[in-house]
Amino acid sequence: MTVSGADRFRALHHGRAPGDPLVLPGPWDAASARVLAEAGFPALATPSAGVAASLGYEDGATPADEMFAAVARIARAVDVPVSADVEDGYGLAPKELVERLLEAGVVGCNLEDSVDGVLKDPHEHAEWLAEVRAAAGDRLFVNARVDTFVRGVDDPEAAIGRAALYVAAGADCVYPIFAPAGVLPLLRAGIQGPVNVGALPGEGPSPAELGGLGATRVTFGPGLQRRAAGALREIAAGLVK
Repeated sequence: MTVSGADRFRALHHGRAPGDPLVLPGPWDAASARVLAEAGFPALATPSAGVAASLGYEDGATPADEMFAAVARIARAVDVPVSADVEDGYGLAPKELVERLLEAGVVGCNLEDSVDGVLKDPHEHAEWLAEVRAAAGDRLFVNARVDTFVRGVDDPEAAIGRAALYVAAGADCVYPIFAPAGVLPLLRAGIQGPVNVGALPGEGPSPAELGGLGATRVTFGPGLQRRAAGALREIAAGLVK
């Protein structure tokens, strides 16, 4: 039996020792994806903000067609599994969203539970995630982003409650974005299944330290793209002196 890309990607999240999270750097175009794959990372996870910047858009302003085209170029450029951040799903019906992700060649997706800065009703969002899961079957790894902390709701129990609904709806992993490191053990204890934690490249706790606090996997959002842009600015400044 042939193991699908989604199944291979899913397996990377399980059986991990504390302190050894799955580290998923975020490419923003085909060239950066190849650099990261050549560095030996077993999978990649695109950041919507980083891709937006590469296309000349502000975060959250990328048209759906351009985002899907960009992640398709990234997926084609490498041999490792790629998961795509597709924000809140761009208003697409679950079946169409799944079809477009599969057409793009990705094995997973990141789906957030707020729109225009406002948290969605968690029960309605869970129902939508269940429809995504039903449409995808096991062909996509669904990472359900929990936006409570980024929207100013600091109570960990709010994140845990949403996570429970999303896992019950079929999410493979949950991502309490911007959760402070100090609450990660509490989140880990209260959430069933893999937990995604965001990190800043070269700042704050290392991926291994985050793993020790409860992270199953670590992503970097647009951090790598912004670091690369900063390095390019320095080079460019040197060229005009």
